[in-house]
Parts: sequence; C-alpha cells; structure tokens
Amino acid sequence: MDKCVFVHTNEKQWLGALVAEYSFRRNSSNPDAFEVKFIHTSDYPFLAAKEGQSFLRGGAQRVWRMDDLQSFTPLRFMPPRLMNWEGRAVVTDPDVFAVGDVNELLERDMGGAAVMGRHRSGKSEKGYQVATSVMLMDCARLKHWDVEADFDQLFRSEKDYKEWMVLAYEDPANIGYLEDYWNDFDKLDDNTRLIHNTKRKTQPWKTGLPVDYTPANKFKNKPLLASLNRLRARVFGEYGLLGHYKEHPDRRQEEFFFGLLKECIETGHVSEELVRDEISKNHVRHDAFEVLDRTPDLGRKAA
Repeated sequence: MDKCVFVHTNEKQWLGALVAEYSFRRNSSNPDAFEVKFIHTSDYPFLAAKEGQSFLRGGAQRVWRMDDLQSFTPLRFMPPRLMNWEGRAVVTDPDVFAVGDVNELLERDMGGAAVMGRHRSGKSEKGYQVATSVMLMDCARLKHWDVEADFDQLFRSEKDYKEWMVLAYEDPANIGYLEDYWNDFDKLDDNTRLIHNTKRKTQPWKTGLPVDYTPANKFKNKPLLASLNRLRARVFGEYGLLGHYKEHPDRRQEEFFFGLLKECIETGHVSEELVRDEISKNHVRHDAFEVLDRTPDLGRKAA
C-alpha cells in the first residue's frame, strides 16, 4: 500500500499507541485506504546501545535513558525507509488521536514540499521550527534521512537533539507547514483533526502517577539551579522529586481519550487484562476503570 500512518512508541506509551491506532480507523470515512503500523523502540537496538551515554540536547549534555517517556522520538524519522522510499506516510506520537479523517491529510496537496508539519511555536525567532510529532512525508524525496547515523551524531556532539527534532538540519525548500489543527496541542474544538496531548504532565491516562520523564532543561543560563538539578538527579534518581502527573484541565479531552479506550475494550482492540497490566507497571493511572465507568459514550463514528 502506498499510504501508511505510523505511530512511534515505547513500552511506557503502548496503551496510548493502541488507542491512537484505533482512532485513525474509527474516524476515517475510508479506513481501508491506508495502513496503520507501529514503530516500537524494542525493534531498534541501536537506541538501547546508547543507554547511559551522554548526548547533546539544547546545547547541554544529557544522558540517554531508554526508560524515559519519550525515548521513541528518534524513530519518527524512520517511515521513509520503512516505506522503501515510496508513497506517502504520516507519523505521529503515541499521544496523538484522530478527531477527523487522517486520510484527508495523506491525500492533501503538499505544495512541492517533501515533509510537512505544523509550526512548533508562534514566536518569530522560532518560526523555522517544525513540530515533528506529526509529519506528512513524501517518502521518495527523503532518501537522505539516515536515522541511525543521525542518532549517533548526537553522541559525538555533531548534531543537537533539539535541532534535529525541529528539522533545523533539513533544507528549508523541502519543508511545508500544516494547519495547526492537524496537530492541536492540548486543544479540542470543532476544527481539531488530530489532538495531541503534548503537555506530558497532564496526559489524561497518567493522572496521579509519579513523573517518569526528563523535563526540559530550563537552567541553561542559571548555573546554580543547574547544579542543584544535577544533584537532585544523583541523590534521588533521574525522576526523583519531580512530583506527579496532574489532572488535565480540559475534562472533554479526558473524556475523549477514555471514550476511545472504552470502545477499544468493547470491540476487543484492547483487553481489560492489558489495561490492568499497564496499571501495574505505572504506565496508566490506577483509577482508569473508575474513569471508564463515568465516561460517556463518544458521538457518531465517521460515515
């Protein structure tokens, strides 16, 4: 098939990835027009080979951890190779869910671009940055992407992770920009096509759990605070004293995710046993079944 949606994920976000997969088919009027596949960190040992090693991120050295919530992110550049450099692909994070029809994105006019994503920021100085958490790709034109080689360069400080993630190393002539509604950051309204629960601390399925991700480095120009943060990590562990996931401020977004999960369970796409296993691993909030019980059914599926 010449069209595919890829959901890249790791073990910690597996339930989200399964719900995302379901949402792409549920909310498309033509779900047989494309495939949906997973790109899982467990299938790419070059990631685990760097465990504990330092890499360049945001101008500072960070430590690569496979148990970080976002250890899957380098794999978002894999689809062109997986498509054998043919056809079109959409790649999404495992916390991106279809509200509209993703096939409309796969079939859209790319205006001569090889890769498209929404603007990551509204700030003028960051206008070049692409939010690569959702990308539309013309795979034949991205043969220069070599994920393993690019990943390796991070550990030699030849490339910076943050710049790689926003397509700063890509020829600007290859880049086009999507409407924000194809990657709506924690926003759900009548225009939303794909909703992205990108604020990690309020992901609806993680409320109440201990934080298990490496926060952004906000102490780059504050050496004292940076030293204290490093001391915290050494004494209490990488995620020590970082608190807990909070309730999402928009109840509709919680209800949308759990409405999708309810349908996944009812249709057998996800088993109750799997959800209980994810709860036992602290990947999913412990009151998930109580939330499911109070969640109203979703509206009509795509025609």
